[in-house]
Amino acid sequence: MYTRRRRRYFLLMGGCLVLFVSAWGFVRFWSVPAAVALCVVAMVIPPIAAMVGNARGKDDRWWDDPSGDPQSDEWWDELDGRKPQRRDSRK
Repeated sequence: MYTRRRRRYFLLMGGCLVLFVSAWGFVRFWSVPAAVALCVVAMVIPPIAAMVGNARGKDDRWWDDPSGDPQSDEWWDELDGRKPQRRDSRK
């Protein structure tokens, strides 16, 4: 779940760095337009990596999904304003 997303994110960002460094490290000696094209591709990768890293997986619990614990779910609903606040009967 989280490990899979993190691994995909770092693979994409590593690819971005490889493209950028190789573009200006040695590709520019053969073709400057090719180096610029590699940099343009590298420029597009970070937003995609952010979307991949933050995408919800099938097994991931989202922030507003019920957890299965009634007391916890009631507490979060109260904080989110979905239910009226409980009155404490000890007063």
